[in-house]
Amino acid sequence: MKVKLIDIAHGRSGDKGDAANVGIIAYDDKGYDIIKKHLTKERVKKHFEGICFGEVERYELPNLRALNFVLNNTLGGGGTVSLKFDAQGKTLAAALLRMEFEIEE
Repeated sequence: MKVKLIDIAHGRSGDKGDAANVGIIAYDDKGYDIIKKHLTKERVKKHFEGICFGEVERYELPNLRALNFVLNNTLGGGGTVSLKFDAQGKTLAAALLRMEFEIEE
């Protein structure tokens, strides 16, 4: 069965210098179990291929049913020096929420 990330979670994103910070928050415990299993740092790195040129770090926040990702070397130097259209990474959560997972029912 295919599950769209946007159907089980919402997200926020922003900048930390040249790194983007993307938080994905599940709506319920079942959704958190899905994102915890399927939303790996490797999968996030592949999703942002051509945008994220550094390491992706993943942090689990189970009490919030959330995962936080730091995408290093993503913002072209950061908001004050980057020529990128989204130099502060505000659209990256929306982009990640487009991801789909194949899960067992």
